[in-house]
Amino acid sequence: MTAKPATGTTTSATPDPTSAATPDPSVAETTRAVVQDFLAARMAGDTVRLTALFADEVDWLLAENPAVPWIRPRTTGAECAAQAEELAAHTVPEESRASVDAFLVDGTDAVVTGHVAGRVRATGKTFEGPFALRLTVENGRITRHHLYENSLSIAEACTP
Repeated sequence: MTAKPATGTTTSATPDPTSAATPDPSVAETTRAVVQDFLAARMAGDTVRLTALFADEVDWLLAENPAVPWIRPRTTGAECAAQAEELAAHTVPEESRASVDAFLVDGTDAVVTGHVAGRVRATGKTFEGPFALRLTVENGRITRHHLYENSLSIAEACTP
């Protein structure tokens, strides 16, 4: 006699925690090192180093803001790196500040949060506010750069 399975019953497989893939710590270490290098190059305005850190093509996200001359769509590593020079050309470097509150890394992804402030050269007006930056590092280069910031404060500072 053969037993038949009960009808109308379902089974669910419980994940085996021992079979889950263990994240490779060297990936997170690489991500952390590249992002730290990026932050240092960004603060120094080192466009050559920034260009080397960005991949040839980058998933760039920064809310378009027609009032702000340094905010525009970008896709290549060179365009992304040039944003640092454009920002410096339109702001007063001595009055620019940025601080990091948190720096989180999970595999190839990193999130940096903090506060930024500055003065627009053309208007003399200041801006400030929090920011969150999401970066993805693949093969030692930045492939994603998504920046969320106080775009209203920046636009107001750029408007005469």
